[in-house]
Amino acid sequence: MNPTLSIPVRIGRAVLGTTEYWKAFYELLSYAVRHLGALARPPVRLVLQKQIYFTGIEALGAVTVIAALSGIVVTTQITSLVGQNIALTAQIMLWVVVRELGPLLSAIVIIARSSSATASELASMKIRGEIDSLKRMGIAPGDYLVLPRIAGITLSVIAVTFYFQMIAILMGYAFASMLGYLPFIKSVAGVLSTLSMGEVLVSMLKALVFGLVISITSCYYGLRVTGSVTAVPRAATGAVMRNLLTVFLLDGIITYAFFV
Repeated sequence: MNPTLSIPVRIGRAVLGTTEYWKAFYELLSYAVRHLGALARPPVRLVLQKQIYFTGIEALGAVTVIAALSGIVVTTQITSLVGQNIALTAQIMLWVVVRELGPLLSAIVIIARSSSATASELASMKIRGEIDSLKRMGIAPGDYLVLPRIAGITLSVIAVTFYFQMIAILMGYAFASMLGYLPFIKSVAGVLSTLSMGEVLVSMLKALVFGLVISITSCYYGLRVTGSVTAVPRAATGAVMRNLLTVFLLDGIITYAFFV
């Protein structure tokens, strides 16, 4: 290939790849919305429950540690700057933990645990012919494989985000109280009095968007593989990288739209 054409060719391929991704994203999202009723079927509901357990419940250990350490670090840094100013500390905690760290770090944990696993699982099933077998048995792969994973991962991200924020704030203030920087009860009450419904709604909006991105992207990369088993790790890596880039991009867009 002519070296002078390499950059334009790469840009063109990137644009085409991005266009294909967002087209498939819309199609999978539309399919999930139209077929939500399938979650009432016992086999599909069982897959949903397993996905929530794997993505949400099994992630709580890592989320607890990361949230506690994040809360301690943030609270320590704030008190070192503003001293024992409860109102200002509460405001900064909300800006840092509720607006940004909670949704973003929760999404990163879910990406690390579930995105590669979901993409690898679906890719392996496709290469082994299991998806074709489902079709021959009259079972819609979208209802049985895609829908419960999208719903399970999205619900898990929302729940984990709320849990992360709660643990980060409580552990941060508990540590500051233990060191004598801030009174625990008054500090927590200050956060609750400062917290607005708008902050909560935007935080949950981020969690919802991140959950949809993580789940749909993982399914997309898992279902698009062709060839041999060597394509499985590439699908997992592609899902993780695409999720990270998209989540950070959307986090900036939502933050700018609502808070700038």
